[in-house]
Amino acid sequence: MDSNGPNAVLPYFSIERKDYKIQPISQGYINDTFALLQDGEPFYILQRLNAQVFSNIDLLMQNIHHALPYLKDKNYHQISLIRTIDDKPYLKINKSDCWRMFTMVPGSIAFDTTQDEGIALEAGKIIGKFHSLLQEAPLDIFQDTIPGFHDLSFRAQQFEEAAETATPDKLKDAEKAILFAKMTLDELAFYDPGNLPLRICHNDTKLNNILFDKKDKRALCLIDLDTLMKGYFLFDFGDAVRTIVNTVDEDEKDLSKITFNKGLFEAFIDGLSQNSDFLTKAEIQYLSFGVKLMPFIHGIRALTDYLLGNIYYKVTYETQNLDRCLSLFAFTKKATEHMDYMQEVITKKF
Repeated sequence: MDSNGPNAVLPYFSIERKDYKIQPISQGYINDTFALLQDGEPFYILQRLNAQVFSNIDLLMQNIHHALPYLKDKNYHQISLIRTIDDKPYLKINKSDCWRMFTMVPGSIAFDTTQDEGIALEAGKIIGKFHSLLQEAPLDIFQDTIPGFHDLSFRAQQFEEAAETATPDKLKDAEKAILFAKMTLDELAFYDPGNLPLRICHNDTKLNNILFDKKDKRALCLIDLDTLMKGYFLFDFGDAVRTIVNTVDEDEKDLSKITFNKGLFEAFIDGLSQNSDFLTKAEIQYLSFGVKLMPFIHGIRALTDYLLGNIYYKVTYETQNLDRCLSLFAFTKKATEHMDYMQEVITKKF
């Protein structure tokens, strides 16, 4: 059968039967997300998983199931998975129509961008806490839900294959982006994280994947755990910094607005340093590199998707992926210009 949307799947989850108002949430490029509200207050988060992006949802949900028991602390709000009425972790209508539900974190809010150093500091604290808690989990029980997710050579190969098959119009429109991608790939040819420890990473620590308390702006927890799998801490570090120190949206068309806010960066480092005992010296030396690597990887993925005809990310207009790419590449340049500064701050704080 076809679910025909969120209303149709509610009876299949183990929740109290009430007259919920269903409110779409637009943050996020992959899944379809809805808040279930009663009397204006959110109770649950309901998501239709993107089966095109996540080819093995069983594996994805296993990783989340393994992680959630560790992600609880007096300074970390625990999220619970709502099981189906037949005690499954998610509802599978058919191969391409899968749904899951989580408890809502009461009184919480997420930010796409910020200019508040207090928010940046709290983001650093909660990402450090997330990694500190997951240190206790056995690494070998977590599987790759998206193989090669942050593998630079894999993303480069995808980009090159997309460029070979793209239409002449797309190649022309993306000419500057393609040139920058090739030049930066040459610059990053030395990249080898092999001496860094593997960790259980979130792998998508953009600012709006952190929930904050509405009242005091205290960071509560990380959400959107679909990409939770093994990786290097520089992935989570670079992703967080790129969305915190740049105070405009990821698909900003006016590239002159792309920023690297030093006050926000230093506040984030201050926060991270409060929960950073797990970090090795080698990881600390690599952190600033992560701030260049991650926007570039996201940029080349957006460029690849544009060349392929927008088959991965949600778009609201034809060239949105190209705009994302150009914006991310502009921040990659900013990160490159601030490498020495970042390493100086990191060395001082740690």
